[in-house]
Amino acid sequence: MRTSTPSSPHTSGRWRRLGTAFAATAALAAAGLGTAAHATAAPATATPKVSTKAIAAQVAKAHVQYEKAACGATPKKGFAACDALRVTGGTTAFMERQAAVKGIAPRTIKPHAASDSPTGYGPSDIQSAYGLTDAAAANGSGETVAIVDAYDDPNAEADLATYRSYYGLPDCTSDNGCFTKVSQTGSTTSLPSADSGWAGEESLDLDVVSATCPNCNILLVEAKSASDANLGAAVNEAVKLGAKFVSNSYGGSESSSDTTYDTSYYKHPGVAITASAGDEGYGAEYPAASRYVTAVGGTKLSTSSNSRGWTESVWKTSSTEGTGSGCSAYDAKPSWQTDASCSKRMIADVSAVADPATGVSVYDSYGADGTGWNTYGGTSASSPLIASVYALAGTPGSSDYPAQYPYNAAGTSALNDVTSGNNGTCTTSYFCTARSGYDGPTGWGTPEGTGAFTG
Repeated sequence: MRTSTPSSPHTSGRWRRLGTAFAATAALAAAGLGTAAHATAAPATATPKVSTKAIAAQVAKAHVQYEKAACGATPKKGFAACDALRVTGGTTAFMERQAAVKGIAPRTIKPHAASDSPTGYGPSDIQSAYGLTDAAAANGSGETVAIVDAYDDPNAEADLATYRSYYGLPDCTSDNGCFTKVSQTGSTTSLPSADSGWAGEESLDLDVVSATCPNCNILLVEAKSASDANLGAAVNEAVKLGAKFVSNSYGGSESSSDTTYDTSYYKHPGVAITASAGDEGYGAEYPAASRYVTAVGGTKLSTSSNSRGWTESVWKTSSTEGTGSGCSAYDAKPSWQTDASCSKRMIADVSAVADPATGVSVYDSYGADGTGWNTYGGTSASSPLIASVYALAGTPGSSDYPAQYPYNAAGTSALNDVTSGNNGTCTTSYFCTARSGYDGPTGWGTPEGTGAFTG
């Protein structure tokens, strides 16, 4: 990661409008917008009669403070940091929406305190925003999404069960074969030392996969440290164990060793490997810069009165807080990437929600940095989301590099083109500023269904 780090929590996120589409599902919003199980529990008469304008006015007040997860400190050379941001105070847009629907004052998240109920987006939100509701219900069975992180989360399976139970998702346990946790050598018993910061990252990743592809199996591979070599070895182990979809929510500064890491760890034809673009604004990081991975940028996800019901812009809180992007200094440009002004690998390829103010709901019970329900953002949220969309789309071709798939669908309705916002300043505008078509911060856009993620 680049060396600039914020010294204190910052305020992020103001929503503009709430779409009329959500008036019809206000009962879901009040209940947490979780799943059909929660939806059917609320009678139709429970929906308060609150105008869309009034709801939008309250939602626009959303603001949060957040901090880097304890695994997010700037790493030394040869190591990576996680790209997770945990909300520590304020009121998320999700909470503002709940309050508006109920006609009450919004709750707030107390600094460094978790909640006894969700405060961020849940499965129904994610599936609705990205046109995945039908695919999430029908697809994913038999597919395995692997999560690669460092160190052990002793409570990973139990916390995953709490999340999935709350939202009415199918059980995903080691007993039924849906969930597996191993070390970078494949051991289920000899695991790395525990780390509370990385445990929060792992909970985030597991919950986002669950929300996006509830029928998928999940493989958690824990590296023994956050070194590039150990994390890379964990990627290799995930592929060895049969995962066709591998998410990496970490990154570090680029180096001349990256091309070696490419061939040693990330060059796996027939496997969709995703990597977070970073959380420190404009600038490239690795492994997102690898030409063999799908680099995933981050957006601010807002409700809208348009036909989609949602709108997105580039996630940026400040000059040092926002989605990463940029032109790699070392990695060669893949043949399918044809933007004119970067002669090497350009970041990102696609994007998804990452702004902590519009962040996702996570359940984590290990460590002192927030036990219970939390809201997380960062490109650590967008990477597992995109890996899961690949899984919903089906197994990649055996000789394919799936990073190419969104390029084949560029400019079609299979992607939501993000055209507003920036993540900093740069000499070549599209490197850091959204525009129609391809741009660095959001790539070709965000998923609208699965059509852009299959060969």
